[in-house]
Amino acid sequence: MRVRLFGLGWHLPLMLLWIAESAAALAASRLGYLLVNDPPVDARTAWIQAGGYGFCIVLVMVAMGLFSRRLRDRTAGIMLRITVSVLAGGVIAGLLLAWSDRYRMSMRQFLVSQLVAWLLLVLVRSVARALINQDIFKQRILVVGAGVNAARILNLRRREDRRGFKVIGFVAIPGEPLKVREDRLLKEPVTLAQLATEHEVDEIVVAMDERRQQFPLKQLLECRLAGFKISEPITFLERETGKVYLNMLSPSWMIFGGGFRRDGLRQVTERGFDLVASLILLIITVPFMILVALAIKLEDGLRAPVIYSQPRVGQGGRVFRVLKFRSMGVDAEKDGQARWATADDERVTRVGSFIRKVRLDELPQLYNVLRGDMSFVGPRPERPEFVQHLGQSVPYYDERHSVKPGITGWAQLCYPYGASDEDAIEKLQYDLYYVKHHNLAFDLLILLQTCEVILFGKGAR
Repeated sequence: MRVRLFGLGWHLPLMLLWIAESAAALAASRLGYLLVNDPPVDARTAWIQAGGYGFCIVLVMVAMGLFSRRLRDRTAGIMLRITVSVLAGGVIAGLLLAWSDRYRMSMRQFLVSQLVAWLLLVLVRSVARALINQDIFKQRILVVGAGVNAARILNLRRREDRRGFKVIGFVAIPGEPLKVREDRLLKEPVTLAQLATEHEVDEIVVAMDERRQQFPLKQLLECRLAGFKISEPITFLERETGKVYLNMLSPSWMIFGGGFRRDGLRQVTERGFDLVASLILLIITVPFMILVALAIKLEDGLRAPVIYSQPRVGQGGRVFRVLKFRSMGVDAEKDGQARWATADDERVTRVGSFIRKVRLDELPQLYNVLRGDMSFVGPRPERPEFVQHLGQSVPYYDERHSVKPGITGWAQLCYPYGASDEDAIEKLQYDLYYVKHHNLAFDLLILLQTCEVILFGKGAR
């Protein structure tokens, strides 16, 4: 089950989990104060302490991926993420509150709050894990059709893509090849509206392979007027999986559907955010960039270049030169042949392997962001050779260039590093979802979750 907020669909169980754990983090500081009461403060000050403390912990939890539908860790991994969130969030909150004598937390209160926060968050998360997959949280779906499109809904591979809904059954259409098991069919000789009412359906997905014949227009209209939500399969799958299915995509869906907006306010806020964030991050990361440059020189010699410049395709198909710390040997492409980076690539140096895993090789791209060639968040910029090939072989590939490329992006979060045409197609589906839905709130969410990618080295090659 999803709700719409800030132009995005939010998974209701995860929203409830966020509310519960935000309340737990807030309560931890209040309990820490009540248990210690040192030094005594007025109620207003205590609540400001609790608010700042809880906000910092929840912010780190978001960055650690604890509210992401992509989270697949078992109990030990989740406990580790909670522990890191409490430690890092508590330290950040303590430093922020320490700027004012009035709001500063005593060491005893801080330590007790940290312990209480960890215990409460572990308790809430344990209860949530026992409940979050229960059917009470799921949309009840009735699928009209039992062919190829209907089977796509039933055969979603990733468990997190199936968490938001439960398929009650399928209604077969005469003449359509059957691609789902017969025991999943609803065969009662009643109308769609009666079926939906009897099975307490929340949404009807019209997933017929061919609509020109046997389309139940009158029955669907009856369902719509009765208050049932009607969806196309591409819209339903886009909402549940966070990607646009290319094999179901049509130009009319893109033209007449929602999203794909590029208003002036969005462009101004995007550019303003890029400038402020890149300047701040540039100042913070200068010491790390100096260390990376020294490490590259020590490994490859004083004459070895530190920065690697390569042509990439940006917004509107414009070619620019992206800057990165060199992570491969100087003669990595001495034959002039453009090649995908692969797992355990022999061209990657020892320093390069490390800086790729922690994404330090991307830091020079801050200059590209300042120049306006790139944004912080967007599709990954690809080389002209790959773009030319993929643009000819993959439908809708060039549509990803309608926005600026980014240092990080939705596809980088949802899919590992791609090294083939098949990977490029899969990532394009996530890129199109970003192009359709991108806004400042979505960008901030992606940036926070990128911290998880950096800390755990996901997708690096």
